[in-house]
Amino acid sequence: MKDAQKKAELDKTVDLESYAEAAKRLNVLKTYKIYIDGKFPRTESGRFYELQSKEGELLANVCLCSRKDFKAAMVAARNVQEKWSAASAYNRGQILYRIAEMLEGRREQFIAELTELGSSRKDAQHEVYASIDRLVYYAGWSDKYSQVFSAVNPVSSSHFNFSLPEATGVVGIIAPEESPLLGLVSVLAPTIVAGNTAIVLASNSKPLSAVTFSEVIHSSDVPAGVVNILTGTRNELLTQFASHMDLNAVLYCGQDQGEITEIQSKAALNVKRVVIDQTEDWFSDDAQSPYRIMRHTEIKTTWHPVGI
Repeated sequence: MKDAQKKAELDKTVDLESYAEAAKRLNVLKTYKIYIDGKFPRTESGRFYELQSKEGELLANVCLCSRKDFKAAMVAARNVQEKWSAASAYNRGQILYRIAEMLEGRREQFIAELTELGSSRKDAQHEVYASIDRLVYYAGWSDKYSQVFSAVNPVSSSHFNFSLPEATGVVGIIAPEESPLLGLVSVLAPTIVAGNTAIVLASNSKPLSAVTFSEVIHSSDVPAGVVNILTGTRNELLTQFASHMDLNAVLYCGQDQGEITEIQSKAALNVKRVVIDQTEDWFSDDAQSPYRIMRHTEIKTTWHPVGI
C-alpha cells in the first residue's frame, strides 16, 4: 500500500515537472505549405499569416501567396491540361475514387482540424463523410456524363452531326470560405473529372482542410499540376484569377457583390468564362449534379459525310 502511494506521489511530481518544462518551451508551429505542380513549396515571398483556433490559440503558420505563386500554378496547370483531358473518362473516375479512399483513411485528421476551427465534432464528421461520398458520386459520373449530354443532331444534308462535351481548359476556383472541405470538394471534383486542370484559392479563415487535402491529392495518383492549391487573401489574388490571359474560366464561390463585379469585368479582357456559385448549403441535393460538370465544358460539334 505504501509502495503504491509513493509511486502515485512520484508520478504526480513527474507530471508537474513535465508541465512546468513544457510551459517554458517555445511553441514551434507547423508551417503549412502550398501545393503546386505536385510539390509543396513555400511561397515565393516567404510570407505567412498566423492561424488561430476558436479559443484564440495559435494553431499554425499558413502561407500567404502572391501573384508569382499564382503564375507558377498557372504554368503547371497549363502544361498538364492537354494530357489530363486526353486521359480516359474511366481513368479519371478511378483517380477520383482513389482520392475518396485516401480521404476515408485520414478522416479523423480532417475531423480534428475542422473541430479546431470551430465545428462541433458531429458537424465535422458530417462534413468529412459527405465529402467522401461526393467524391464517389463524381467518380461514378466520370464515364457517364458525356453519354448523357452528347447528341446526334438532325441535319438536312448527307452528314452525321455529333455534339459532345470537351474540357474548357484551366479553371481558377475561388473556394467557399465557410465550407472548407465539403465546399472545396463540391467545386473541385466536377471540374477535374471533366478533364480540366485547376488552381484553387482555399478558404482564408479555415485553410487547414484544403492544405491537408493537398496531401491526399498528392498520394492519390493525380498527375502533378492537375490540382494546385494556394492559400492567402482574396484581396490580393482575386485580380490575378480574373485578369490572367491564359486562364480559361473562373469559378467564384461567395456572395460579395464587389468581388463578383470585379471578376466579371476583368474576365471580359480575354472572354474568360465566369461561373458564380452562391450555394449556401453544401449538404443539399442541389450541391451535386452532373450539370456542375457541364459548366466547365465546351460543346464540340463534328460533321461527318455519309452516302458519298
